[in-house]
Amino acid sequence: MPQPLRFAQALLAQFTQLSRADDGATLLGDFVRASAELSACELSQLYLLDATHTRLVLNAEYWQGLLQPRAATSLPADYDGEQLLQYALCQNKVLSLCELNASLHETGFLPPGAKPWKSLLCVPLLDQHKAVRGLLVCASRDHRELAGFADSLGQLGSFALGQMRLLQPSRRSPGASPSSVDVVPVASGFGLIGKSPAMRQTCKLISKVLNNPYTVLLMGETGTGKEVVARAIHDSGSRSSKAFIVQNCAAFPESLLESELFGYRKGAFTGADRDRVGLFDAADGGTLLLDEIGDMPLSLQAKLLRVLQEGEIRPLGSNDTHKIDVRIIAATHCDLIARVADGRFREDLYYRLAQFPIELPALRDRGGDALDLARHFARQACTFLKLDQLDWSDAALDHLCGYAFPGNVRELKGLVERAILLCEGDELLPEHFALRRAPEPADGGLNLRARLGQIERGLLLDCLRKTDGNQTIAARQLGLPRRTLLYRMARLNIRACDVGS
Repeated sequence: MPQPLRFAQALLAQFTQLSRADDGATLLGDFVRASAELSACELSQLYLLDATHTRLVLNAEYWQGLLQPRAATSLPADYDGEQLLQYALCQNKVLSLCELNASLHETGFLPPGAKPWKSLLCVPLLDQHKAVRGLLVCASRDHRELAGFADSLGQLGSFALGQMRLLQPSRRSPGASPSSVDVVPVASGFGLIGKSPAMRQTCKLISKVLNNPYTVLLMGETGTGKEVVARAIHDSGSRSSKAFIVQNCAAFPESLLESELFGYRKGAFTGADRDRVGLFDAADGGTLLLDEIGDMPLSLQAKLLRVLQEGEIRPLGSNDTHKIDVRIIAATHCDLIARVADGRFREDLYYRLAQFPIELPALRDRGGDALDLARHFARQACTFLKLDQLDWSDAALDHLCGYAFPGNVRELKGLVERAILLCEGDELLPEHFALRRAPEPADGGLNLRARLGQIERGLLLDCLRKTDGNQTIAARQLGLPRRTLLYRMARLNIRACDVGS
């Protein structure tokens, strides 16, 4: 910034100007105009999350020296597919590019023109609760370094959001209690990927427990991402600056697990030639994830219960207890209620752990999230292997859509990484994915589920044959989404040769 004093004076004047706005439209228009003038960019855009926090909407645009009128019929309502915008929004990070390349970066949100855009700045805008509410985008057709403006423009944007809140009229009737806004964060807002209703509900639950000390119990099938969600709770909460430690309770025998968690004093047992700090102490002020909590031995369960109730530990070989401040997150794929009934898990510990349970959905229940995750894992794998990004064929996407993913997200990640290694061209094809197919049941000794499966298979085959194998028409006649039809075809082992027979 060549003239910081002059910039500071201009910035102060813009704060003053925004404070005088008497309606929301004027306020947002003044903000994008001020952002363009302060950064000396030809374009400034303001994107805000809608009331449900699930869609990113263009609210104001300053271009070619004028505020551009918003034509609802010509602008998309949801900018979820724009990778640059979603990166800055989801990661809550400033994105500054001084070498914008249209062949590498998707820039469909920028106005077209004869001269290409060269520089881009995306600044997340925070509300009074430090939550991301939207994005400011500044762009120039010249090569410019814009990162130096990010902090000042971010502060100006947060001020504008505060003013916007003050300008919103109260619509409550006299005597009514204050209405609370039902905040449903975008799934990717916590570093999680997915827009399905199941993931939005999961993220809504995460948002409720971020900044309180309650113990969280994460449940779900193997591979559903319990550790990823635990880290999201830690990274997005008030303990993010402290340690996040993971301990798998099934990875150690009882004696070693106790010393790992509680630590020990010199001489506590043979081989204890020095003091050792346990994981409870190492995670003090932060978060400790106890994975596979259902496999913790009963004797250790009693000690863990005391930690949760009293907030204190006693290392092995010590007579003294001391206080700790650790947030415990437990995770399991087991049915803890069943283990309580079998006497393998303490009932009092279960109710103490399940202060705030979150059931993570299986990938087969998350709709189109599997494709978003597959693309994400493919980008990660190509970057790690230093390969050019690969395209996806429609056939490969349909191939994945028809699979149930019994191993959930973990299985999907492995399948995609293997496909990247097998792909010798520039496009991923169905043959690159080795999907496990359930064998077709034999006719003899069928149980009820197998018999119903045979009936369903016959109905699908009849409909597909009547439509000459047209899956779209068949799905419409069956009253199913096409991808549900593909999933059922894969589950019932229906192939193209079966349709033609």
